[in-house]
Amino acid sequence: MNIIKPSVEILTKVDGNEVLKMIEVAGRVCYKSEDSITEDSSKKFVEMLIKRGHEAMIEHYNITAKFVCDRGVSHEIVRHRVASYAQESTRYCDYNKDKFGSQITYIQPCWFENDYSNYSSKELEELLELNELEEEWLNVMYDTEQSYLKLIKLGWKAQQARSILPNSLKTEIIMTANLREWRHFFKLRTASVAHPQMREVAIMLLNQMKIMIPIVFDDILV
Repeated sequence: MNIIKPSVEILTKVDGNEVLKMIEVAGRVCYKSEDSITEDSSKKFVEMLIKRGHEAMIEHYNITAKFVCDRGVSHEIVRHRVASYAQESTRYCDYNKDKFGSQITYIQPCWFENDYSNYSSKELEELLELNELEEEWLNVMYDTEQSYLKLIKLGWKAQQARSILPNSLKTEIIMTANLREWRHFFKLRTASVAHPQMREVAIMLLNQMKIMIPIVFDDILV
């Protein structure tokens, strides 16, 4: 059994200033003000678009990001309609195979007091003074792994054995969306009422986006 923490990664190679310039070119067509484009006019122009709510213009650029999260979080991510997805498949991924270390990887919940990430199964068994609630979770994850591996060895295919896998199972999901949809995503998923684990990865990604692309996400505060 392997336990890890969630992570995010922006896969699109982004030059933030070039993104703003492209949005400006698209936006100025609406106003027929292309003659106002200068070397440094894009930031102020895109800022104006955001403030006016003229966000259709920022649909002209897509970003692809990779989430490493639990299955429960991935179910929330795919609720966003204007996006494209690719996800690790429990039908075809047989976690009994060597490339998975013949073990199941789980995402540690963000509300845990202790950090169990990257411990081996043996080390987890030897950990002392566990929080009782966390110990219960660890026991369930361990028992599930053992049952899954046994079902595979007894002849079930991965697509059959997956029926016992929990939401805490690690999954990898790729999401591609335009900047307007990403803004919608962050407004919903970084809100204080969002699920803690969903909010955890959304804030990680938002902070990266803010660094890579100026202006577009600056008004989304967490």
